[in-house]
Amino acid sequence: MSHTIAVLNQKGGVGKTTTVINLAAYLKKMNKSVLIIDIDPQGNTTSGFGVSKTKINRGTREIVIGESQPDSAVLAVESGIHLVPTSQSLAALEVELVALTEREFRLKKALANCNYDYIIIDCPPALSLLTVNALTAADSILIPVQAEYYALEGLSQLLEVVQLVRSGLNPELSLLGVLLTMYDARTSLSEQVKSEVKNYFGEKVFDTVIPRNVRLAEAPSHGKSIATYDRWSKGAKAYRQLAKEVHRRVVSG
Repeated sequence: MSHTIAVLNQKGGVGKTTTVINLAAYLKKMNKSVLIIDIDPQGNTTSGFGVSKTKINRGTREIVIGESQPDSAVLAVESGIHLVPTSQSLAALEVELVALTEREFRLKKALANCNYDYIIIDCPPALSLLTVNALTAADSILIPVQAEYYALEGLSQLLEVVQLVRSGLNPELSLLGVLLTMYDARTSLSEQVKSEVKNYFGEKVFDTVIPRNVRLAEAPSHGKSIATYDRWSKGAKAYRQLAKEVHRRVVSG
């Protein structure tokens, strides 16, 4: 039975796409079947696997509006990870959805017959109708939070949207965890932010923290996950641990 995780934060630059790509890579290394849905119009997950957005005929837009079945839009990328990519046409999907019936459920219906251990959705950095579709389709959410000033800014609004989706569209939606990213153990700021996040979210904060790591930042420009680009780096070790922790939380319910 699939478990669908929406990875989101309305702030950009918090390591959302990095987390999607590398969490998928290490879940796959645990012999789990993984499908990524890139529903972010920026398409960073798509390009992060070396896929050109200009050469995509079928992707997220086509499966959401019902023009294509997911199977026909899936690409096999690194190490057998499957990806429904985004093309330049996804930018128009927000407007197209407004006129469609059951517009909040379009992605959920598209994924209904997808048989993967994990489906990971890379959400837009905005509280949009695309994000609502992702939350309606998801079993749980993972929130990356950057270890910087104002790390918690905007999260209360994000959680309000999650609660609205839970109360009206997807009562089973749960918070899988909050992930601290770009953490620098040498600075007191990172420790302060870690303490703030733990005070706010308690046991929902993952034990794993993702360090600032040059190799992590370089990997997408080579179209690779950190598992392939530099499996011995600090970033790789952190995402390996995160995958184990995510799986443990999903299995334990």
